[in-house]
Amino acid sequence: MLVLNELSSTLMLLDYDPATGRLALLQTVSTLPEGFSGENATAEVAVHPNGRWVFASNRGHDSLAVFALDPAAQRLEHLDHVSTRGRTPRHFALDPAGRYLWVANQASHTLVMFEVDEATGRVQPTAQTREVGSPVCVRFLPGDAPGN
Repeated sequence: MLVLNELSSTLMLLDYDPATGRLALLQTVSTLPEGFSGENATAEVAVHPNGRWVFASNRGHDSLAVFALDPAAQRLEHLDHVSTRGRTPRHFALDPAGRYLWVANQASHTLVMFEVDEATGRVQPTAQTREVGSPVCVRFLPGDAPGN
């Protein structure tokens, strides 16, 4: 189980025991790069459909933090910070296939599409950007084609 802590800009990995409902903290990692000193709040966390990559948004640093998830070792490993190409990434969503990730940058009024490398978890911006009024959420409808 993952818990994103908005005010402390941290991501917690917890072990969940379904028989007892007990949670045990396994790891806490920062969503920010070392040395960042500005104000920040996190907004969204998502796991890639293959279960190997975790993404979290930073509002302030205006980035996606990318982590590798090793369920066997019960560890997160920081991989990258990627600019969201806008301000205040309020929400993001992976398309159902996990090939694309759309970020809703609330303060810059944009939706920005990124391509996700399923083999490495790396996220690269595409040329797809849409101007919209203060987006706060992205949801895919059943049957949406990747990249639309």
